[in-house]
Amino acid sequence: MREALFYEKLPHDVVRCELCRHRCRIAPGMRGICRVRENRTGQLMSLVYGRIVAEHVDPVEKKPLFHVLPGTESYSIATVGCNFRCRHCQNHTIAQYEPRAAAEIPGHPTTPQQIVERALESGCRSISYTYTEPTIFCEYALDCARLASAAGLKNIFVTNGYITPRALDAVAPFLDAANIDLKGFSDDFYQRVVGAQLGEVLECIRDYHRRGIWIEITTLVIPGENDSDDQLNGIARFIADELGCDVPWHISRFFPQYRMTDREPTPSASLTRAVEAGRRAGLHFLYVGNQVGGRENTDCPACGAMVISRGGFQIFDNRLVGKVCPQCGAGLAGIFC
Repeated sequence: MREALFYEKLPHDVVRCELCRHRCRIAPGMRGICRVRENRTGQLMSLVYGRIVAEHVDPVEKKPLFHVLPGTESYSIATVGCNFRCRHCQNHTIAQYEPRAAAEIPGHPTTPQQIVERALESGCRSISYTYTEPTIFCEYALDCARLASAAGLKNIFVTNGYITPRALDAVAPFLDAANIDLKGFSDDFYQRVVGAQLGEVLECIRDYHRRGIWIEITTLVIPGENDSDDQLNGIARFIADELGCDVPWHISRFFPQYRMTDREPTPSASLTRAVEAGRRAGLHFLYVGNQVGGRENTDCPACGAMVISRGGFQIFDNRLVGKVCPQCGAGLAGIFC
């Protein structure tokens, strides 16, 4: 347990959390939407500091990040908790944590030093704060990221994009890349399926971009929810107009899970429509994942030559010379060394 970094003290021992854009107003003895930050007599505490519930060595492509150190491994960690309530949450057993009276927070105690040491011993080139939502364990992630950066490791957030500018300012000097979910492009979808506001997510993504953090966007395409032409075109145009055509868009197939078992898996036609929306917007890097025969190769946007061949989070052939296409000499956007 650790005192939170980002909060404001209000009268009568009430606090306002300033970590995520919900900005929860929390009475004494109560917790915020994330359920892992608690007001203890006017002091906001993070209940998950150093309590690791998931710890794995993953291909960086699994995040998914295709333009960050391709073919390398990333030491991936999480605590319980999330500030969203996605009805289709694939990691709901740890993300949608339900506290019980007097129960200890799940996870095994692990210091930031131990995380960095394990990452280095495993031969990883980066640490990913992932599986749940790194924003809600920001104090711990920040301590790990400082040490990781000093040790020559990259730091990666896999996030829903709801951190406040104040908290992001603290993390940004140590954060190299982020895969951000843009889950849909309507307020109704975000409020009903996710439990958040679209406008806040869009502004948060802009905040990451303004701070020079490498961004890749992921959208899980859910039949009947976010697969309309209006939403797919809206996402593609937002990426192109606000972030730039070099920002990769990962289009992912949905499978029924958690509280959305009444839906069918995403038909291939919907994924194709998303790719077509990206092409119309002028996006250079469109990837389709979570299905057999997905679109995973990286092609040079200048000459069309395939420069990285992938399949199932595995690199088959990387022809880049540094970050340059060997055929035409054009540079590719990303972090390649």
